[in-house]
Amino acid sequence: MDSLMELQNKVALVTGGAQGIGKTISEELVRNGAHVVLGDVNLEGAQATAEAINNSGGSASAVKIDVSNPAEVKQVFDSIMKDKKPVDILINNAGITRDGLMIRMKEVDWDIVLNINLKGSFLCSQQAAKQMMKQKSGAIVNIASIVGVMGNFGQANYSASKAGVIGLTKTLAREVASRGIRVNAVAPGFIDTEMTRVLDESVRQSLIEQIPMAKLGLPEDVARCVAFLVSDRSSYITGQVINVNGGMLM
Repeated sequence: MDSLMELQNKVALVTGGAQGIGKTISEELVRNGAHVVLGDVNLEGAQATAEAINNSGGSASAVKIDVSNPAEVKQVFDSIMKDKKPVDILINNAGITRDGLMIRMKEVDWDIVLNINLKGSFLCSQQAAKQMMKQKSGAIVNIASIVGVMGNFGQANYSASKAGVIGLTKTLAREVASRGIRVNAVAPGFIDTEMTRVLDESVRQSLIEQIPMAKLGLPEDVARCVAFLVSDRSSYITGQVINVNGGMLM
């Protein structure tokens, strides 16, 4: 596995790391020299991804985590510190959708999306910040979304959760900057993943027509941005939301 080694001796936790954008972010951080802990409710998937990374010459491990469960989140951070060292890098990527028109949306679908996407980012950031403050360094990147800025038809819960992630990012960045911790967010636009591949071709085409660069983004586009934000190359950047959307939102 080719490595830039910028993140050598760093321990990174990537939530939702078993598949999709989280998997690609994990692979990119490993390429940069980090040991990545893939946290996911899908432990088998996380273990398979970790095994593939290790077989390619990288360093990864897997852990089961429900980011909306405070006790489970604390236990995961405690175990990483015991087994490895305090977490240097946190990527809050775990997220779900439960789409539907707001007027007909069930309360349970509102709650579960906010619990995982927003509360999960809060709980993990809280535990990470406690460890990072002791070592006076660290980087947190929250995966937000273009819809957290502009909204989206049928996604009141998801849009609200991602708008909340942006607010959380900016506030936490202010609170921990003096402790040597940087907090940023990446807001992807429409990325070519399993989620967008199931869309009807006419829907995909109408999305592409709204993007000035006339194509969907790739998970690697998001991952490279994340890797930059957790590296020393971005040492004077905090509290920012980086849009990775092909110009769809400017």
